[in-house]
Amino acid sequence: MAVSAAVLVEAKLAEDTATTQYTAIGTAVIIDKFTCTNVSSSIGSMTVNLVPSGAKAASSNRIAVSSSIAAGATYKFPELVGHILATGDMISTLASAPNALVLRISGRVIT
Repeated sequence: MAVSAAVLVEAKLAEDTATTQYTAIGTAVIIDKFTCTNVSSSIGSMTVNLVPSGAKAASSNRIAVSSSIAAGATYKFPELVGHILATGDMISTLASAPNALVLRISGRVIT
């Protein structure tokens, strides 16, 4: 078994529709850092779902975290640090507005 640090999602504007940002394919992944910066001039919110393989983001089968983020502020989602994604598990996000929130995710990939 090998473990390597990896950027899971490069910095990008988060979509204002539920979007799969990362899927663990053929590996397990440990989330080490998940940051979201509000680049707009008003408060925004980000909802993050950790979705099991083969499922959709629904309240009955997911871990969800939602946070309001002030204009110009960054939130680090400490609730997600240490969570493990098994093969096929996904990270899905939903931003409150388009072109407002920049996210970046990194972790350890286990092969």
